Amino acid sequence: MSSIPADRVLVIVPAWNEAGIVGTTVREIRAAGDRYDVVVVDDGSSDDTARQARAAGATVLPLPFNMGVGGAMRTGFTYAQRRGYTRAIQVDADGQHNPADIEKVLAGLDHADISIGARFADVGDYDARGPRRWAMTFLAGTVSRVAKTRLTDVTSGFRAAGRRAIDQYVRYYPAEYLGDTVDSLVSALHSGLTVTQVPVAMRPRAHGKPSQNPLGATVYLLRSVFALSLALMRGRRGAEEVPA
Repeated sequence: MSSIPADRVLVIVPAWNEAGIVGTTVREIRAAGDRYDVVVVDDGSSDDTARQARAAGATVLPLPFNMGVGGAMRTGFTYAQRRGYTRAIQVDADGQHNPADIEKVLAGLDHADISIGARFADVGDYDARGPRRWAMTFLAGTVSRVAKTRLTDVTSGFRAAGRRAIDQYVRYYPAEYLGDTVDSLVSALHSGLTVTQVPVAMRPRAHGKPSQNPLGATVYLLRSVFALSLALMRGRRGAEEVPA
């Protein structure tokens, strides 16, 4: 394990075919703070993502094929653990997470193991409607009961992890649908970790197009309920298997 100064923070950027924006994202992160070390996990991209990230000053961890955000983040957390980082934070490559808010999200680690940059906490104008919003509200309400604290946005990928959370994520960080957000969080909570949220404003996606059509939103609702059910069952079982 390498010796990393305690004040250094690893910023993990999962990226799949984000050549058009990843360089800008990396440069913004580096400009936001001189304590941030940026690692881009190139998730089997078929474009110029890796070269653009390196040119902007990031360390690049290339994956041989696309593993999804969960697989990419577990790779990033493994790198953090092996290098000796005590804090790590995910920032998406598409430009929605504002690097200026990294320090704000990291501050939540002063009193919790996991800190979430929350979109629905009276900051910014992020909006989700219909089935998609219903799903996000249902997920947040259910996970809040598990966490024993009020959470409004458990699907946000803008989240930070302290040392205990990094170790937990190396042990278990699922790659399936919503696994990188809901399942990983529920599993961490059942393992005794604590979570908090910090209000942040999301920016418009700078590259690529999100799926916001009515059919996609309805499918999101149904898959969310199914994913949460699996996460709750898996989380309880995992907690029972880990010695106190």
